[in-house]
Amino acid sequence: MNHPLLSVRGLEVRFGVTRVLDDVGFDLQAGETLGLVGESGSGKSTLARAILRLAPAAAGRILWSGEDMLTWSAARLRRHRRHMQLIFQDPLASLNPRMSVADAIAEPLRIFGTGLSARDRRERVDAMLERVGLSAAVADRYPHEFSGGQCQRIGIARAMILRPRLLICDEPVSSLDVSIQGQIVNLLADLQHEWGTAMLFISHNLAVVRHLSHRVLVLYRGRLVEIAEVDTLFKSPVHPYTRALLAAVPDPRRIAAGARTPGDAASVAAAPDDGLGRAEATRGCAFRARCPTAGSVCESVVPPLEALAPGHMVACHVTRTGSLVYP
Repeated sequence: MNHPLLSVRGLEVRFGVTRVLDDVGFDLQAGETLGLVGESGSGKSTLARAILRLAPAAAGRILWSGEDMLTWSAARLRRHRRHMQLIFQDPLASLNPRMSVADAIAEPLRIFGTGLSARDRRERVDAMLERVGLSAAVADRYPHEFSGGQCQRIGIARAMILRPRLLICDEPVSSLDVSIQGQIVNLLADLQHEWGTAMLFISHNLAVVRHLSHRVLVLYRGRLVEIAEVDTLFKSPVHPYTRALLAAVPDPRRIAAGARTPGDAASVAAAPDDGLGRAEATRGCAFRARCPTAGSVCESVVPPLEALAPGHMVACHVTRTGSLVYP
């Protein structure tokens, strides 16, 4: 029976009494790129850590090829970690300053007992450095000798040296110059195409998400509010928060024309705080205080994530009743 590579069902994560993720569920197919967007504090990085079992799940299931990872022993999880790798937001901070580039990239080969000799490991490291756009001649240098973009290439080489089945990228280009971001994004796309790695790509940069992703998840205050194919989401967003998020991206053509955003969505997205405490946000729709179309049902009933069309899921009471209308 064919299962998605990764399936998340009803995932809940709490830090003390604070619910950070609430009933999150989605599938990720082998070789697919799933974009994950949402404002700061929405739970994106926590979701990534929970998938890798670096943050404890309070409820739900995380299925790897149909098997629940939350039931695995520590030994079994360790054996499978070679198939799940992570690229961090800060490329320099993610590298050990006391380890040479060669040692950092070779470390996964040593940890997971690939049976390679020291010479074979070094040949693999040199080949990987060349693959990510660096020279094998820099292998004995240290992280402080490289730029941010070069350090991120080293981080990618370390993550991909085992050719994992799943790569989680947590804001991998946010700290880089714009001129370097495109190079790193294209490198990730090329490696994925070459090796068929599935990717969960977390970013605030919607243009990068649109370029890389097959589908997009929109997360707001720990809840998924919309899931859609990338073209559908960017051309026809449905949830009020998704519309606000996309409308907040500066559009020179819209500005030149003096056009209003749908429902003044940009001002909604720019609101610094919705005024709801964590306890209040768990009742009803978490976006209701910022939503221009919220009704009484939004105050008390959590909107379920339901299919609006094939491959397009939305969690919105107003959308489901067909009365979502913007001026």
